[in-house]
Amino acid sequence: MTMAKIAHEPVKRAMSRIRELSADEEARRLAFVRERALRDEVSQLNEARQEGLEKGEQIGLVKGEQIGLEKGEQIGLEKGERLRAEKTARNLIKTNALSDEQIAQATGLTQGEVAQLRAERQK
Repeated sequence: MTMAKIAHEPVKRAMSRIRELSADEEARRLAFVRERALRDEVSQLNEARQEGLEKGEQIGLVKGEQIGLEKGEQIGLEKGERLRAEKTARNLIKTNALSDEQIAQATGLTQGEVAQLRAERQK
């Protein structure tokens, strides 16, 4: 039975009120569903952001570790070369066959460094 066919006025008003309440309930339900969907979306975005930060941090740590190892290796090589040059200079100083300038040219050390090594030997 439709409202148009109902003749009794109180029944018409009651049916109208039921429709209004139903519409309000439906509007509330839709608002609730929409709100929940928005919260879910925000939650998913936050989770994705956190996951991205964690991945970025992990990549950064690996990259930083790699750079640190490379830099440490380079420093070690340079230090080893320096020690080798000093050892060679000390050995040449012992022979007393070359000047500080010649030893500096042969080892890559400065004349001042060779002179310092020579002075250390004489102490």
